[in-house]
Amino acid sequence: MTNMPSFVGIDVSKTQLDVALRPSNEQDTLVHEAAGIDTVVTRLCRMRPTLIVLEATGGLERPLVRALVAAALPVIVANPRHVRDFAKATGQLAKTDRLDALVLARFAEAVRPALRPHPDAATESLAALLARRRQLLDMLIAEKNRLSTAPTRVQRRIRAHVTWLTAELARLNEELDEAIRQSPVWCEQEDLLQSTPGIGPVMSRTLLADLPELGTLNRKQIAALVGVAPLNRDSGTRGGSGRSGGAGLLSEQPCIWPPWWPPSAIR
Repeated sequence: MTNMPSFVGIDVSKTQLDVALRPSNEQDTLVHEAAGIDTVVTRLCRMRPTLIVLEATGGLERPLVRALVAAALPVIVANPRHVRDFAKATGQLAKTDRLDALVLARFAEAVRPALRPHPDAATESLAALLARRRQLLDMLIAEKNRLSTAPTRVQRRIRAHVTWLTAELARLNEELDEAIRQSPVWCEQEDLLQSTPGIGPVMSRTLLADLPELGTLNRKQIAALVGVAPLNRDSGTRGGSGRSGGAGLLSEQPCIWPPWWPPSAIR
């Protein structure tokens, strides 16, 4: 038995799980189904790796992450952009599932990103409701924009869809209200967040869903995690002003504020 640190990268696709191990560079591929997930978890429980890294893949990774967390294994879901930047910096330009798994293992070994608490089932459900709300708002805005230029025969159908979307949005808002009411902790945190000028229900609930660290980190730590902490920009004899960095949680999507929320999320 060796105490040498080991690092695991897992590339998750719809049909398969590609697993890579560093520093041995061993690799394996399993079918992405319940049996495959159980096999991965069993093997990793025997190995007890130092760190396991997966990429966020639109939710495909969640069943595996839940199983790894339940087995008390150290797993993080990395920002895909950070992983690709790392791959380019190390000269890895080709992209296949097996290569991606190895890049993730190398990323875990070299960067060793800090572990974050994983959302529980209730928090994941809240995040899913908020994501669906954003989708409905986007569809509603698109349909209203089409209405003014659509032919008369089409306008009736668009109006019917707008009516349905509006009613569905109202039902979803009620479901979000009920989800918050069922948790005394969320109720207290939401009241505290909304006491800040400019923070409304959607913003506060997005923070609750996507920042489980709220209330456990100090202001400097949470600012660094989110990506709004000022960073020095000095070079040689030139001193630069501090600017908020792009390496934190808020840098995962195109740059609007906060960069990972679309405009509809703050309505």
